[in-house]
Amino acid sequence: MKIINLGILAHVDAGNTIVTESLLYKSGAIRSAGRVDNGTNLNLR
Repeated sequence: MKIINLGILAHVDAGNTIVTESLLYKSGAIRSAGRVDNGTNLNLR
């Protein structure tokens, strides 16, 4: 497995969590994508 380190830097409320969670979901690191406003983000395996 190839490991890639990626840094995300953005202003507050710019969608950092959504972008990060989408990348983790697409890579298979998390099993489902949640929503920040529902408090269901980052459901780790």
